[in-house]
Amino acid sequence: MRNVAIVLAAGRGNRMNTDVAKQYLLIKGKPIICYSLATFEQCPFIDEIVLVTGSDKLTFCQAEIVEKYGFHKVKKIVAGGKERYHSVYQGILAAGDCDYIYIHDGARPFISQEILERARDGVQADQACVVGMPVKDTIKLCDDDGFCTETPDRSHVWQIQTPQVFSGKLIRRAYSHLMDALEKKTSLQVTDDAMVVELMTDVKVRLIPGDYHNIKITTPEDLKLAELFAEERQF
Repeated sequence: MRNVAIVLAAGRGNRMNTDVAKQYLLIKGKPIICYSLATFEQCPFIDEIVLVTGSDKLTFCQAEIVEKYGFHKVKKIVAGGKERYHSVYQGILAAGDCDYIYIHDGARPFISQEILERARDGVQADQACVVGMPVKDTIKLCDDDGFCTETPDRSHVWQIQTPQVFSGKLIRRAYSHLMDALEKKTSLQVTDDAMVVELMTDVKVRLIPGDYHNIKITTPEDLKLAELFAEERQF
């Protein structure tokens, strides 16, 4: 079994309101991206890491992230694209022929070995699984004017995280179909990799428990919470 992790670090993170892309901001003196890379690096069943970043960050990532912190499993650093799905596709192409692909947002620093083990078991059983957690709050759907239209049953609503893990053949096929569809249509509303599989194949995606600590760093408030969570991490 060959397992490849694709770690996405090509986004700008405009909601953070900083000149530095959020994945390169520091938590306890280390770039955010390094925390998730370290978890994949230490995972015994991850064979290779593909780091996807901006075209202007390729040299920086090689010198200041991979070499500086000793991430030996990062074999390829590739440039992403305009949208997230373009970046994922470049990562899939770089991953090559492999059994399973773990797609992870570099702005989620607090994945754990336990999450990866659950995802491994899930993908081996069902070909496709995504990490997430049941929502804690009541969720409302609204119309274009901001009025409530529906209150879904909270027991059936999950907050989706990453990694999202798929068999290599499945995710390559799904993204190939997506790229073909994009050539015929200017844009598609695709927000995660599971949605690509849902739209482009007939394979069902299994939900796997993640962790409420597995937050995505999006706003300055998230950084304050991340500082607290980082106290529990040894890296």
